[in-house]
Amino acid sequence: MNRRPTITDVAAAAGVSVATVSKAVNGRYGVASETVDRVLAVVAELGYESSLIASSMRSRKTGVIGVLVADFEPFSAEILKGVGEALRDSRYDLLAYSGSHGAAEGWERRSLSRLSGTLIDGAIMVTPTVVNVGAEVPVVAIDPHTGPADRPIVECDSFGGALQATRYLIELGHSRIGFIAGRRDLRSSIARDAGYRRALADAGIPLDPALVGSGSYQQDAVRVAALEMLRRPDRPTAIFAANDTSGLEIVKVASELGIDVPRELSVIGFDDVPEASKATPALSTVRQPMQVLGAEAVGMLLGLMEGKAPAVTHVKLPTRLVPRDTTAPPP
Repeated sequence: MNRRPTITDVAAAAGVSVATVSKAVNGRYGVASETVDRVLAVVAELGYESSLIASSMRSRKTGVIGVLVADFEPFSAEILKGVGEALRDSRYDLLAYSGSHGAAEGWERRSLSRLSGTLIDGAIMVTPTVVNVGAEVPVVAIDPHTGPADRPIVECDSFGGALQATRYLIELGHSRIGFIAGRRDLRSSIARDAGYRRALADAGIPLDPALVGSGSYQQDAVRVAALEMLRRPDRPTAIFAANDTSGLEIVKVASELGIDVPRELSVIGFDDVPEASKATPALSTVRQPMQVLGAEAVGMLLGLMEGKAPAVTHVKLPTRLVPRDTTAPPP
């Protein structure tokens, strides 16, 4: 059979009615077990799959959980791995969806409106620009924006991680420490900025505004900020980047300027995406358990989908310093 098999094809091959095939496939009563076995054998033989949308219109359930991301970058890819592993033994499939169109504010509302009720039974939003989305399905947010939230959220201790990173640079002997920030609408970005500033204040190091750049987790913006900072006559001897992608870009810019990392410049990132350890030199960073973030969000979401009130609505996971080859004492 060259075309996609239909329910009529299954019925003909099994010698039963279309209604009987529908009952057998959907596990409804009124069909003898022998008939069910015969129908399912034909289903497997022909490779028949019932329409997800048609089934959802009848039952209002799709058996699919959606993960909404602004972009398929290293952080969200690790989140997706954690979600997929957590759903491995469940009855739910995973739909990864990016409808940000440049991460315009509020893209999550549009995406959920398209998906809810016909394609997904629940959603996990990763680094959303808004959280109060008025969705028809249960929603959990990972690493949310800075505004008010009436949805359960999962995040890491970004303040503590930034404090660790900056203190580590200070302990190495650095005092001119730059910081290239991330998205200003994310709680995590604000917390990393605050952790950097607290570490400097605790060490009695004055904050130099010229050493704070805005990268917004965008490669072009990080490059501009790094070039401006590293071309200064009084350039920093170390830079803390708000994520690993930014940190790797800073190392690249330094190399282009003839600045040796780590002999002349130390760089430390945040996240510990796989690319960090594979880079040359390997990037020092702060590890947040990204796959665990995804798994925790799944646990909260499945409970919501079963009508259970979550025991906690805010989960914050610890971070860990991972020194590698891009950090050393200052020259």
